[in-house]
Amino acid sequence: MTENSATLGPVHLAPGISRGNAWTLMYSAFFTIGLLTFVGVGTPYVMNVVLEIPISKQGVLSGNLVFWTEITTILLFGPIGIAADKYGRKSIYLLGFATMGIAMATGMLATILTDYPKEKSRGKLVGITGAMNGLGIVFVNRILGTMPERLVADGMSEIMAGRIVHWIVAGLCFVSVLVLWIGLKDGVPVKEENKPPLRELATSAFQQGTSNPRIFLAYCAAFIARGDLVIIGTFLTLWGTTVGIEQGISAAEATTKATLTFVLAQIAGLCWTFVVIFFIDKFNRTSFLCFCMAIATIGYMGMGFIDDPTTQEARPLVIILGIGQISAFFGSASLIGQEAPLAQRGSVLGGFNVMAAIGILVCSVVGGRIFDTVSPSSTFLLIGIINGFVFILALIVRLKSPGQMPEKSKNKIF
Repeated sequence: MTENSATLGPVHLAPGISRGNAWTLMYSAFFTIGLLTFVGVGTPYVMNVVLEIPISKQGVLSGNLVFWTEITTILLFGPIGIAADKYGRKSIYLLGFATMGIAMATGMLATILTDYPKEKSRGKLVGITGAMNGLGIVFVNRILGTMPERLVADGMSEIMAGRIVHWIVAGLCFVSVLVLWIGLKDGVPVKEENKPPLRELATSAFQQGTSNPRIFLAYCAAFIARGDLVIIGTFLTLWGTTVGIEQGISAAEATTKATLTFVLAQIAGLCWTFVVIFFIDKFNRTSFLCFCMAIATIGYMGMGFIDDPTTQEARPLVIILGIGQISAFFGSASLIGQEAPLAQRGSVLGGFNVMAAIGILVCSVVGGRIFDTVSPSSTFLLIGIINGFVFILALIVRLKSPGQMPEKSKNKIF
């Protein structure tokens, strides 16, 4: 079985993982992040049309909404990771889609992504999954994010248009529960008798993070890398929407214009994915993370020097921003996937996701206040600085504890 395990295109799957399981992972990657980011795209519309909140207060409010979401996430990710190691990934993922707001779905996407490939193909599967994330984000937000404007143009009230779109999103969550129930593999990747005791699972995330510098680095990268996508979804869309309203266009039109800017960033990341998958497994994982964090730093800091992200002049920076955001995801996911021990994988990924949630919390609350009190561009400058700190840490770890090369990778580089 080891030698004849299934493949999905260029990806060699772990023993016991079928092509059907892998295709279901692709489906889940398409909708999990896409539906999650719709929250960031839909919120400005709700604040402007339904709640009629003054623009001067929307940055703080957006940050506070993300804050309370991430407080819930932080409280849940640890227990969710332990439950995934004890009882299996599938049931937790199904519950996650049914209750998307408490973030179980994103945690299980990361864990299953770590389970399914052989090490020599890990980067490729991370890249392909990232492409599906990007396609899902583009589809959900390009189609559904611009739907209110189309419905209003057809004569529907702005409030009813917003309700219909949110009902559609909820329906997609419940359809996904059925798809994952049919297609994902049951159980955990270790035999019952080899499962660590519950106490060991509960402490393994901390122990691994303090004993393995590369896991510590992955945790730090998660702090900002997984937060990048939510920050873009929340503040890039809000920035573009508020600028449009201040220029005198309707809320629906402003939301569409801002959403298309967000979609441009995701399309750039998607196109970059098809380049990355050809070389990601030829690099040392720590070296690759250094490269990824450098791009993310440039992308975010560049956005700190513009006034309107929806202009044609801002498009090159928006493109770099999208490439940097997806690169940070690739680098952190590849590194934690290689370093997390098999029997404790869900727990370590739980720690990884907790760090991501803390990063989102800190960046959203601080960024939201800077958005309102200083300027929207300053929020992106802050995120760029944090990316820069993680880049420096990655360089230090690369020099002192680089770790192994991807398993059986040919033509290895650096």
